[in-house]
Amino acid sequence: MSGEHSYQPVTQEIAGQLQSIVGGKNIIFNDVERMQDYSHDEVADPAYAHMPEVVVKPQSAQEISQIMKLANKYRIPVTPRGGGTGLSCGAVPVLGGIVLSLDRMNRILEIDKENMMVVVEPGVVTREINIAVQEHGLFYAGYPMSFESCFIGGNVAENAGGGRAIKYGVTGHYVLGLEVVLPSGEIVEMGGKRLKDVTGYDIIHLMVGSEGTLGIFSKIILRLLPLPTATAVLLIPFENATAAVAAFPKVIARVGILPSAVEFMDSLSVETVYKFLGETPPRPDIGAMLLVEVDGTSREKVDGDCQKIGEQFLESGALDVYIGNTPTIERKMWNPRLKLAEAFKAICPVQSLEDIVVPTARIPDLIRELERLSQKYDVLIPCYGHAGDGNLHATPVMKPESPLDIWKEKLPSLLTELYQVVYRLGGTISGEHGIGSKRASYLPLVMNPDLISLEERIKQAFDPLNILNPGKIFPLRRNRYK
Repeated sequence: MSGEHSYQPVTQEIAGQLQSIVGGKNIIFNDVERMQDYSHDEVADPAYAHMPEVVVKPQSAQEISQIMKLANKYRIPVTPRGGGTGLSCGAVPVLGGIVLSLDRMNRILEIDKENMMVVVEPGVVTREINIAVQEHGLFYAGYPMSFESCFIGGNVAENAGGGRAIKYGVTGHYVLGLEVVLPSGEIVEMGGKRLKDVTGYDIIHLMVGSEGTLGIFSKIILRLLPLPTATAVLLIPFENATAAVAAFPKVIARVGILPSAVEFMDSLSVETVYKFLGETPPRPDIGAMLLVEVDGTSREKVDGDCQKIGEQFLESGALDVYIGNTPTIERKMWNPRLKLAEAFKAICPVQSLEDIVVPTARIPDLIRELERLSQKYDVLIPCYGHAGDGNLHATPVMKPESPLDIWKEKLPSLLTELYQVVYRLGGTISGEHGIGSKRASYLPLVMNPDLISLEERIKQAFDPLNILNPGKIFPLRRNRYK
C-alpha cells in the first residue's frame, strides 16, 4: 500500500470518551498489569507481544460503531480481539491504540430449528454453540480443535479449520449471514438465512478470513447439520511417515467412505507425547501414526465402515489397526494428538508453531524436506496435524541445549526456506491460523505481487485511514504517531 498513515496516542480525554460509550467497568486504561493479557495471543515468543494503550469492551454493534467513529476522528488504530487463542498474532495490537475486546458480546441469540441455523454474537465460545444445539439433534460442524476456548468471532475472522475439515469443511462453509461494523463505523448486514444467494458480490466470504482488517463482526448466522449419533476412532501405526501418508488416499478411494477426521503424527511426535503423558505407545516400532475418525447415524453403519477401512489400511502397509467405539476409548485414543503442542512446550517453550498446507499427494515430499531442514538447522521439527486436507503443524522447536541467540539468528532463514519448500510443493504458509503479524513479512514468498497489490487495494477501499488492525496480513509500512 503506497503512502503512509500516522496515528494519534490515546489521551486521557479520549479514554474518557471511550468510557462514556462502554461504561466505566468496561474500559482498562493506565493499568499495565490488567492490560498485559491483551498484549499477546498464544504465540510463545514474547517478542511478538505489544501493549495496548486502552482496552474497551462493547456490548452492541452500536457501541462498536461509536468506538470506530471516535477512532476515525482521532486516527487511532483499533485491534479487534476474541478469545486471544490465535497463533498468528492477529489480535495483538502491534501499533498500540485500542484493543476492542468482544468477550461481553457472548449471547446465542436464536436457535432456528426449522431452518437449521443459529444466530450468535462474536464472543460466544465455540463449544457452547454445540452444547446449545445438540439437544435439538443438530450440530455446528465448522469448529476448530481449540473449540473449548476460542470465540466464534475469531473463528470467522480467521476462517478457522480443524481436524474434521476433510468431511465437513472449515468455518466459511457455514457462515450464511453477518452483521458487520465497518472501519468507518457504518453497520451493515450481509446475507441471511438463505442457502443460496448470488445477489451482488459475495462480500460475506471476503469478510470471512479477513483477520479483523475489513470489519468487526457483531452478529453471525451459522448453518447447522444433523447431529451424528455414532462415532468411532481407528488408531493405525505405520513403519514410517511416508507409508502412513501414502496409504490414506489409496484406502479412501478403495472403500468410498469419507472419514470425519484423519490426523497424522510422525515418530518424533509419537515418542514425545506418549513420554509426556507417562504412557506406552501401542507398539514399540511405530514410525508414524494415523488417527481416523468415522461418524454416522447408526452404530451398525459406523462399525461396518471402520471394519472396511481397517482392512484396507492393513493391506496398504499398516502395522496394526486399533478400533475404539466407546466414548472412553475414543477419548484415550485422541488424547495424545490433543496434547502434542503441550508436550513439545514441555521439552522447550522456544518454538515457532506453523500450519503449512500442501496438496495431500505432496505430503510425503514435505516429510522428506522437513527431515532435511531439521538436520541443516539443527532443530527439532515435529510434524503432525490434519493429513486429510494437507494442513500440517510442522513446528521448529529449539533443542533445549542450544543457545537462544543462535536460535533467534537462524529462525528467519529456517522459516524462509520452509515456506519456499511449501510453495514449490504447491502449498502455502497458512491453512488455518492466518497471516497476522507473525507471517506478514513472508507473504511475498508465496503470493504474487499483483495479487498482494489487489488485496491491499481492497483493504484501502474498506479502511482508507488504515486504522482497523493495521500491521496484519501485509508487511507493516506505517508510522506510529504524528
